[in-house]
Amino acid sequence: MSSKKPELTFKYVFNYAYNPTYVNGAQGGFSPRGEMVINFYLERQPLPNAISHEITPEGAIGNETGMDPKDLASSMVRFIDTGVVMSYDNAKVFHAWLGDKLREVEEIHKARTEFEQSEARGQA
Repeated sequence: MSSKKPELTFKYVFNYAYNPTYVNGAQGGFSPRGEMVINFYLERQPLPNAISHEITPEGAIGNETGMDPKDLASSMVRFIDTGVVMSYDNAKVFHAWLGDKLREVEEIHKARTEFEQSEARGQA
């Protein structure tokens, strides 16, 4: 009789368009169906649609004379490139997984700090 437990191996298949994206924020909540909707965004300063410059007597580009849109200096962009939708149960599993990963990195940072402090104490 075999004492080996049954196992299952998952193979990962990537979409050809797979391209990890940096995000620094998220917005979302639960849909009317009870599914978690998370939209990931990159928050940044906006770029102008157009900038106008004067032309100097020498024919060079001079000082800026206008910008479109006018409220650019008081605006921010939250560029949403991707989002996910998951069930409540999967959101709980994802939450636990993310918590585990955060604890792992916190332990790495703690060990690194302790190592650096011990090295600093050992140097003359």
